[in-house]
Parts: sequence; structure tokens; C-alpha cells
Amino acid sequence: VGVSPRRDTSLTGQYEAPFGFGGAPTFFGMLTTRHMHVYGTTLEQWAQVAVSTRRWAMLNPKALRREPLTVADVLASRPVVYPFNVLNICLVTDAGGAVVLTRADRARDCAKPPVYVRGVGEGTEHVMVTQMRDLTFSEATRLAGGKAFRMAGVGPHDFDHVMLYDAFTSGPPLMLEALGLAGRGEGVHCFAEGRSTPGGSLPINTNGGGLSYTHSGMYGIFPIIEATRQLRGECGARQVPGVRLSLVNGMGGMLSAAGTLVLSNEVGS
Repeated sequence: VGVSPRRDTSLTGQYEAPFGFGGAPTFFGMLTTRHMHVYGTTLEQWAQVAVSTRRWAMLNPKALRREPLTVADVLASRPVVYPFNVLNICLVTDAGGAVVLTRADRARDCAKPPVYVRGVGEGTEHVMVTQMRDLTFSEATRLAGGKAFRMAGVGPHDFDHVMLYDAFTSGPPLMLEALGLAGRGEGVHCFAEGRSTPGGSLPINTNGGGLSYTHSGMYGIFPIIEATRQLRGECGARQVPGVRLSLVNGMGGMLSAAGTLVLSNEVGS
């Protein structure tokens, strides 16, 4: 027996669908528009997120989209739902991934150098978007990140490398804000100022992300794989020099739930 969360008798069916919500782009469109209203974020700044991830994808031979991309290209692409054009939204692809998890002592004689899970955290906030306390902020991500940071004994500014779920260009900036890597309303500046791009001070989504690398519907395994490869020094042209601590954050629903990993190539205390 299958049960759809969007059926007419569900909470979403009764209280959100009648007002025009018809899928993830419509929900995220509202969250993103609210961020623009509160903080003055612009379409050009959201577009910079797509441009940043594309610059990484151009260095990844396995990325689906590797052609150069500009802010003007994003703004000129086909509209989907305000404020998103098609290049503000992730790919739809086939893909698969896997990781092997074992004890640290067992991993010492594996074929490749181990990557250590130093911290984990998860958080939930709501079922419906209209239940959110603040449409511009992911409380679930704040909770998940805080748990993972405390377990690992690190702070938000200790990371060399960051992987964030990017179904839409607004996702990574919102996660930066909720994780404490940027102030409220300031997540977009990391992308607009080039800090997230190759050679920048905070490399983000170095595989090209869901926006340019791949997005199979369940994207969460791929940021973990990329973080592992970066920590092992296996990424070739897109390798981040000297990376030792990587942050991975995933999101489910409409900022409803989040999971955070702190990964390192050092055992830690």
C-alpha cells in the first residue's frame, strides 16, 4: 500500500496545495523569495552559486555539465518558478554510489588510506513549509551541525573543504548560514566573492554538485564520496591542497530534516 504525502487528505494537501504548491521548486521558490525580501539577496547572487559549482565541474571529467557558465547564462535560462530558472535547479540523472564503513583499527590495512568519521549529527524541524518558524533559516541544519561539531570538537570555521546539498542555488547559502559559516543573510557572499571557487579560501561542492555533476534523486551519497576523495588526495585537477577536515551537510524535505558529517584524514583525539 502506497501513501503519498501530497494526497488531498494530507496536511500538505489540505493546507498548502490549494495555494499553488506543486513540487519542490514551488516550495523552495517561496523560501528563496522570502530570503530576498528580508535580506535583499538578488537573482544575480543566487546565480553565482551555479557559476561556482560549474567552475568545479569543469575540472571533473565525470561531471555531466562541463561547459563554461556565466551569471548572464543563468539569468537568461528558461524560467521554471520564481525566482528559479532552469540553471538554478539541479540536474536529473542516473547515478549510483557506495561507501564502506568499518572500525578505525580494521581500516589500517585496507587498500586505500582511511577517512575518519569525526562527528555526526541530525536534526528535524517541520513537516510542512508553512510550519517553519522562519522561512529564511534551516533550524534542522543548525541542530545537525551543532551535534556534529560538538562530537568532533571543532567549530564552523575549522574546515578546509565543504560539501552542501544543492538541489537549488539557494540551498548552499542557507546551509552556510545555519551551520555558522556565514552570518544571517550573508551566505551568498561566499559565492559572489569567489571564496567557494577553485583557489578560494572555502572550497564548496568541488565535484560540481547536484547543479552540474549529477543528481539521481537521492544525491546524498555523492558529497560523502567527494569529501572522501578530497581527503585522500585523489581529485586531480580539482584537488584542494592540504585538505584535512571536510564538512558534509545534507537536507531532506523542504529544509525539514538535515544530516551533518565531519570527516578527516586524521584520527583525532
